[in-house]
Amino acid sequence: MSLPIEETIAELGNSANLLLSSKLIELSNLDSTELEFLEQVWAEIELKRRRQIVSRLVELAEDNFELDFDNIFRNCLRDRDAEVRCKAIEGLWENEEPSLISPLVNLLEDDSSEKVRVAAATALARFAMLAEHEKLRSCHKTEICQALLTVIDDESKPVEVRRRALEAASPLSLPLVNEAIMRAYQSDNPKLRVSAIYAMGKNCDPSWLPTLLKELVSTDAEMRYEAAVACGESGEEEAVSGLIELVNDPDTDVRQVAIKALGEIGGSEAKGYLEECLNNPSELIRQSAVQALHEFEVWEDPLSFKI
Repeated sequence: MSLPIEETIAELGNSANLLLSSKLIELSNLDSTELEFLEQVWAEIELKRRRQIVSRLVELAEDNFELDFDNIFRNCLRDRDAEVRCKAIEGLWENEEPSLISPLVNLLEDDSSEKVRVAAATALARFAMLAEHEKLRSCHKTEICQALLTVIDDESKPVEVRRRALEAASPLSLPLVNEAIMRAYQSDNPKLRVSAIYAMGKNCDPSWLPTLLKELVSTDAEMRYEAAVACGESGEEEAVSGLIELVNDPDTDVRQVAIKALGEIGGSEAKGYLEECLNNPSELIRQSAVQALHEFEVWEDPLSFKI
């Protein structure tokens, strides 16, 4: 006689049945025996159904933090379908276990799907951040850094994979990472250049500021956007005047991030300008200024923040 969870798994695998959330929730925190059974059944489930199941599990986990499908997502990293593998990476977004690093590195280096490699690179960014904050062993930091830098420098790899690897490596304060960022910035590929500006913001090295200030007046809106974001992350008051100029940028997204960056940097000049923006004829600018001033006040006096 089948165990109840085995019956549930069999039902879920049958495409003729409705995919009920009440049944999917039962897959949370499976023990090793139950997980092994699911893995055996999984291989026989038709593709469309597998995609539906993993997508719904991701949604359920996002809605309820008490649900844990991580072991299922780990198994799905080996699924023969790229879309399932991508969804599995998405489902593991909050997982910070070092044991996940090697599987993600393997996907980054060897997966047949560019989309999966991009997702793996993006997922490694949080581990790079953990490594930078010394929350991982040095061997893990070395593994992450070597894998990302190898991909960044491999011109045979798709540009999208290389740029996401660069962005993922950017929190690491290492000379090799800074050199990779500069090479990307000096390249002829516009996508790599945009990612280099993004990386400068995440890298938090003050030496990038002159480059960021220069790109605030770039003819490319995407470069101005990323430069504004990076200036906000830098927290350097030297960027305030350049950001103020962007509040009247022809690109709506650039205007919004410039105002947000002013709130992140703070200081009397930024605060004074944001207060002036409250009377701007543009509703977008007024609303963005209100939010930026709110963030400014939270940073200035965290105890004033009320839930």
